[in-house]
Formats: sequence, C-alpha cells, structure tokens
Amino acid sequence: MKFVFDLDGTICFKGNPVSATIMHTLAGLTAAGHDVIFASARPIRDLLPVIDKAFHSYPMIGGNGSIVAKDGTIYSTVHFSDEERIQLLAYIASFNATYLADGTWNYAYTGPDDHPILRNLDPEQRANKVVIDDLHPLMKLLILTASNMELLEEKLHSLNVVIHSHGKEGVIDISPAGIHKWSGLQQLGVEEKSYIAFGNDANDISMFQHAKHAVMIGHHDKLAPYASEAIAMDGDLEAVEENIVQKLLHLAKVYHYQYNEA
Repeated sequence: MKFVFDLDGTICFKGNPVSATIMHTLAGLTAAGHDVIFASARPIRDLLPVIDKAFHSYPMIGGNGSIVAKDGTIYSTVHFSDEERIQLLAYIASFNATYLADGTWNYAYTGPDDHPILRNLDPEQRANKVVIDDLHPLMKLLILTASNMELLEEKLHSLNVVIHSHGKEGVIDISPAGIHKWSGLQQLGVEEKSYIAFGNDANDISMFQHAKHAVMIGHHDKLAPYASEAIAMDGDLEAVEENIVQKLLHLAKVYHYQYNEA
C-alpha cells in the first residue's frame, strides 16, 4: 500500500522538521513493503529540510502538485501561462500586493521582513532570491498582503487558476489550473483507491477524494466530509504524534497483504 503524507500540520508542526519518532515509523512502513510519498504545498526546495536526508530520494509532490520529484530529481512541472502571468502581475501592482512567488527552484519575495513564512523559506539556502521578472517559469504564487485582500481574491477567481485561501494565515495561495495533489499523484503513476492519505487542510481535498482511506489531522470544515477518520489535535504535541504513530502502525498491519495492489 502507498501512504501519502502532507507535511505542515499533518506530520510536522510549527515549522519544525518531522520528528525522529515519526520518521522512524515511516522507515518502518517502507521496511514492511509499503511506499511513502510526501505531498506538500511547499516547493521541493522547502520540503527537503523538514524530512530526514534518508528520505530525499522518495517520491515528492511540491507546490500542491505543480512540482513532482522522484529519485532526487524534479521531472514534472506545471506553470502559469504567459497570459496568466501577465494578469497576475497586473493584479499585484493594482492591489499593491506583497508575495512569495516560486519557480522550479528559485523564488521571489516582497513580503514583510517579519512574516512567519520566512521561517520555512529556503532555510538551507539551496536557491536564489530573484526579482519576479527573472523568475521563469512562474509555478506558484502566495499573496501575503494587499490593499484589499477580499476584492483581490474576487478578481483572482475570474482567472483560470486554482485558489486556496488560508484564513488563519491570512494569505491567498494560487496555482495553475488543474493543479492539485491528486494531479501530482497521477504524475507519479498512483491509481485511484490505491493509497492512504494523511492531511489537514483544504488543499488535501483532492487526494482525500481519491484515496482508499483518508486520515484528517485536527479538524478542517472543508476537508472533513472527505475524511475516513480524524486524529484530534488535543493534548500536547507528543501525544498527538504518538496517536499518529499508532494509527500508522494499525493501518500498516491492516494493509500488510495489500500494499502491492497499486
């Protein structure tokens, strides 16, 4: 069986790397014959620092599906068209917006110097910070501030793009049309109902919809209808992680003889 994991808020928390306890459990999954895939809103560049180096060759989906890597190499990317890029830049200018924009590897950033997103932005300095005019192709755009975020989001919905609004963070996450975690899984050759998904946010909906079994960490109103079950974020973090570990051990046992279905 394949196990697909979102990262932030699912198996790593508060910007910290995945704990040694969970990483050890994931290693146990692979030793038992299961496959492990990481699927994150982070680009591959920022996904790598939060997982152990022993897992860097594992299949990965970054940018909510816009970047796919396997065996340590990025082999599939999707980006905004030239027309979409022009319109997005026009909206940025019109609404005096600040942003984090991602290319295949490098990025452009104009947000506040103290924005929380900087904690997770290229912490190992693997990439170059460039101006957005030099960022080709443009694969993902995160609007951090704007003169009118509500009106800007309304304008963005008129474009043929995928939008996730992260209310708690107060940001707008924009990806090319047709891009989501399920599309990334398909790029890896993953078939419907052949995997177990772990996630916590609206951008996990597509991979929950096509999973054989889906585990929601905490609660999200939009994701909950697609979850098979949930692990509450009650108690301290160590207790939550232990509950995740126990769930993984249980599911690995249940699907021990079914891991090669996909």
